[in-house]
Parts: sequence; structure tokens; C-alpha cells
Amino acid sequence: MFSYYHGETKELNDATRRSTGGSFIPLSDGVTHYELGGNESGKTVVLVHGFSVPYFIFDPTFDYLAKSGFHVLRYDLFGRGFSDRPETRYNIDLFVKQLTDLLDALRFSLPVNLIGLSMGGPITATFTARHPERVRSLTLIDPAGARSIALTPLVKLMKIPVISDAIVSLMGGGPFAQSIAKDFFDPGLMEHFRSQFKVQMQYKGFLRAILSTIRNGMLESFLDVYRRVGKMDKPVLLFWGRDDQTVPFEHSNDLRAAMPNVNFHVIENCGHIPHYEKPEEVNPILLEFLNQ
Repeated sequence: MFSYYHGETKELNDATRRSTGGSFIPLSDGVTHYELGGNESGKTVVLVHGFSVPYFIFDPTFDYLAKSGFHVLRYDLFGRGFSDRPETRYNIDLFVKQLTDLLDALRFSLPVNLIGLSMGGPITATFTARHPERVRSLTLIDPAGARSIALTPLVKLMKIPVISDAIVSLMGGGPFAQSIAKDFFDPGLMEHFRSQFKVQMQYKGFLRAILSTIRNGMLESFLDVYRRVGKMDKPVLLFWGRDDQTVPFEHSNDLRAAMPNVNFHVIENCGHIPHYEKPEEVNPILLEFLNQ
């Protein structure tokens, strides 16, 4: 496996991190980039992003909840944003351990309200299943894991070691940056989003982490985990964009069957990231849920 790929020219270290926003904390598997906001005495909400887009994806949600009196935490998963890219297997155990270690290191009052977007769905659901006493409520936004994600030919190729490493070493991350366009229903938001996304791609280890995530089952089914959470006495809120092309809307049927008491909201004329595309619709529903 290659250590880094075409286009990855910068090292993530103390010097480069000084030019970024947010805070940094060393955990057992590496340094994690995070941001805290809002009222320290308010209810805690933790935002967990998805497969490749770092914590800026929660800009509208983070600001809204912070202004609404909550204590809000968002962070970059390992391999993304300005968090470390450890040379390890990027599987569900790594990501759940990162969340556990981060909550412990920041000494949060428990239980917390978790919000998981896309791949953040399996991460937050697995954390809930393993540590139910630490979770007050769970919100899922177009979550992955109800079924295995239908892979594009490019992503299928990424699962093959050596060959895919050689190809990615030459191509770099261009195809990944282009592929995020399908997350949107409104193409007018795309260019600003893509420019933010590309920043993380300069740092060595990003594509290695993405390849490892694909190869270690993070796009497969986690339906058994959702069923376990569905049997718990936990409030669960579910959003889904009607026009989601990344995790198709029909996957919501499987998830609702696994979690029959879920509070379900469809966001019309919207793609994979309804909280980002239509915060004016999502935020009031989320606020009412968290205040219950």
C-alpha cells in the first residue's frame, strides 16, 4: 500500500494545523480535529459526518444548535479534514473508538444526543448499541448501512489492493471530488462545497484512508445494528432527502422496518445532505425533537 498519492503534498503537523480553525486533541489512535460551541451547561449534541466530507458539512446545523442553547461538538473522523491519518484499518471499531475516546477526553456529561450523517449513521448507531447508557437520543440523516451501498465501477475497483493503489497513485483524488456532485439536488451549492472539500486532499494519507474505509466494510450493511437500536427505549429521528442518489430513498424502508418507532421526515426536492441543502426545513424539526 502506498503511504500517499498524487496531489497529497502537505504533512499534517503542528505547523500546518496552526493555520486552520478549530481545536486539536491527542487520542489513542492519533490527533483529532474538533470544534465546540454553544452553551456549556446546555444539552450536549455530537455531530458525526460521513464517508469523505469533514465537519464543515455540519456548518448550518452546528451554528443553529449552538445559538439555540445546546453544547455542540463536531469533529473530523480519522483520515478526513484535519484529523490524523493513522496507518491502520479504517473500520467500524476505529471510528467508534475515536468517538468514545473523544467524549472521554473532553469529559462530557452523559448521556449525549448523537447525530449521524450517511456513514456517520452506522458509527452513531454502533456506538449506541455498544454504549446505550451514554446516549440520550439518536438522529440519522440519510444514513448508510440499511443496505450495502451500490458501488460505482470506480469504487468497486478501489476494493482491489495493489491495482487500485497504483491507479489512485496516478489519478489522485480528482474522481472523488467530482463524485460528490451527486450529493446535491441543487447544483448551485456545488462549487463552494467542492472547494471546501478539496482542502483536506492536500494532506498525505487522505486517499489511503478512503481506500481502507472502502475495503473494511464501512459501505456494507449494518442492519443488525439498527435492529438492536430499534429494540431500545431510545428516541430516534430520521431524515431522508427524497432525491438522494448516494443512499437511495428506498433504503429508508429497510431502516424503518428495523426501527419501527422512528420519527421519520422526508425532505422533498433534496439530495443526500438535507440538513445542508434545506436547513430551514430540517432545523426546526431537529430542535423540537432535541427539546422533548
